[in-house]
Amino acid sequence: MSDSAKQSVRVGIIGAGFAGLRCADVLLQRGVKVTIFEARDRIGGRVAQSNALGHVVDLGPNWIHGTDDNPIMKLAQQTGTQLHSWDEEHQAVFDAEGLEVDPVEAAEFTRLIWDDGLVAAAFKYSNEHGSEIPASTSLYDFFVERAAKLFTDLDAEAASRKRERFLQTASMWGAYVGSATHKQSLRFFWLEECIEGENPFVAGTYTKILEAVTTPVLKGAEIRLRTRVTGVHSRVGEGTQNPVIETASGERYEFDEVVVTSPLGWLKRNNDMFHPALTPRLAQAIDNIGYGTLDKVYFTFPAAFWHDSKSLLPNSDTAVNGEVSMANGLDPKHTTPNLHVPTLPLHQPTKPPSSSPSFPGFVHYLPPTYASAANPQSWDLQALNMAALPPPTAHPTLLFYIYGDCASHIAKLSTTLDPPALQKALIDFFTPYIALLPNYNSESPSCKPVAALATAWAADELAGYGSYSNFQVGLEEGDKDIEVMRTGMPERGVWFAGEHTAPFVALGTSTGAYWAGEGVGEGIVARYGLDSVAKKDESES
Repeated sequence: MSDSAKQSVRVGIIGAGFAGLRCADVLLQRGVKVTIFEARDRIGGRVAQSNALGHVVDLGPNWIHGTDDNPIMKLAQQTGTQLHSWDEEHQAVFDAEGLEVDPVEAAEFTRLIWDDGLVAAAFKYSNEHGSEIPASTSLYDFFVERAAKLFTDLDAEAASRKRERFLQTASMWGAYVGSATHKQSLRFFWLEECIEGENPFVAGTYTKILEAVTTPVLKGAEIRLRTRVTGVHSRVGEGTQNPVIETASGERYEFDEVVVTSPLGWLKRNNDMFHPALTPRLAQAIDNIGYGTLDKVYFTFPAAFWHDSKSLLPNSDTAVNGEVSMANGLDPKHTTPNLHVPTLPLHQPTKPPSSSPSFPGFVHYLPPTYASAANPQSWDLQALNMAALPPPTAHPTLLFYIYGDCASHIAKLSTTLDPPALQKALIDFFTPYIALLPNYNSESPSCKPVAALATAWAADELAGYGSYSNFQVGLEEGDKDIEVMRTGMPERGVWFAGEHTAPFVALGTSTGAYWAGEGVGEGIVARYGLDSVAKKDESES
């Protein structure tokens, strides 16, 4: 195809997140004219940062999910983004009464969950039995069944108590998918497998990675910020009108192809924007796949009162400029499948608990009975100790992960309270957990947060009131649903891309969104006979 013909191809992209940006980049490299419509006043979508705490933190993803042949990992290396591998055997667990669980027992539980244990068994069972598993069976059901076979050397009462603590510890999986384990489908648990390799924390934030994804698009595409799309009018047969994007202001723009990269949660609530209506099977697929609610709440303090200053020195787990050290030998036998880890460390090592003088990097608060005033539902919480990050990224901050109903509760506070009242409400809600940390003194200024920040994706309309796709009980054909969304409606000139249409190994991740956008871009390139873009070459260039 001649250069003039290439330039005549016009593509409208709805959404300027990773999927939309990567799709635009692929098309721009082949001379396609690209226009991006973004309702927000910024680009990046769910990849976003804030400096409201006095230092930059990620509001969206802050992990890289699998390091093997992962384009986001390669971008981290190319941009010198600092990554960190947590000292995973050094963690704290607080029980329902607020007492620290014996480190030996905590290590036993994590070994039983991760090291060829519960998670690996659930993955294997889901992978091998698939459609034989009733759609109503949850991951929690599987956990309960397997837990019944544990701790049989103890007397009945002691074994029952230990199984209860074990199942409460296993509830941490809810923070990975954004929904409680009793809502997670066992039948489609196999879809949680992701890219091989490790899962580093992006200590330097996604700032440079986002800039790298954005830069070529800013140079070549027309980007319309603060522009909400209210309608997509598409062709229904050969020779009919090209697809048209309609905005809230009433403007209409005609294109040869339209790419919709809106979040799945948003699509669920706005499928009436398509004219004619979505095909019945596509509409069903969008309805079928779940959408999780994972949020973060950051608290910054005058000093990390809970943390020994020695821990701020570099250690064997830290990494600089996109290189990650795995000195702890995470899952050395590679017995646990690599799974999506949107939040917390995975693949616990088999070494005994660490005796490090510093406070652990990861804290799990089992469903509490000691915080009934603020948390009568006894939602469990997880936290990361940001003071344990390598310099210069360390800061006196606690990062709490909340999910499901708890995330919705905090998000509601974020939308109904003014800033001062919200700060107080957040501090009141989380103080019972902060108070369990070493050296806490309610009278000490060092123990009083100077700022709090709630990400509140669960209250974000443009994010679809949630975070990313997941697979919940009742799902009958989850894999086929994803494939249907991934295919889209090219016969109408309408394509879909996002973490919810990604290759199975990257669903629910920033890498998945990137790959999904790339895949659609290549599909359009192929439709018009343009040169294909090799995924590997592009990610390494």
